[in-house]
Amino acid sequence: MSWPGTEFETIDLGDERRNKRAICLIEYLSAQPTARVPQAYRDWTDTMAAYWFFGNEESDWRAIPGAHTDCAKTRMVIHEVVLCIQDMTELDFNGQESSGLGLLSYEPQRGMYAHQTYAVLTSREPLGVLDAYMWGREPKDRDGSRPNTKESVRWVEGYERLAEMAPQLPGT
Repeated sequence: MSWPGTEFETIDLGDERRNKRAICLIEYLSAQPTARVPQAYRDWTDTMAAYWFFGNEESDWRAIPGAHTDCAKTRMVIHEVVLCIQDMTELDFNGQESSGLGLLSYEPQRGMYAHQTYAVLTSREPLGVLDAYMWGREPKDRDGSRPNTKESVRWVEGYERLAEMAPQLPGT
């Protein structure tokens, strides 16, 4: 079995075909991380199936990293010390034909933010992603403030999710 097949064995997107498609996508795209879908697949049928997968509203994206997180926790349990490092990344989709995007740090840019927590050993060996949250910024109000929750709250929320996970890893 390929590493994506092992890593995402517990994935549940509500349909076995979607589960298999997700694992196939991960396998192809991880082999060529900078390639676009048609370049990664080089087969029109698989390319169209990938686009269908991305456009399927019945799947919840959180199930994909959830399966990986389960594996990361399994790797963590044998270590006494694991660093949990948070990071926030701008995903810039400016110029792409996508809907539902928010504003980025430079107002004309469009995209979304991803706030992740990574598990890493002190020897710098990565164990996996423990948490991920994505959002798009809303435009500022007339007074210059944003209508939603302050983004700094994401750091606290990430810590709270780690605290919820801690009892599952009592020796770590």
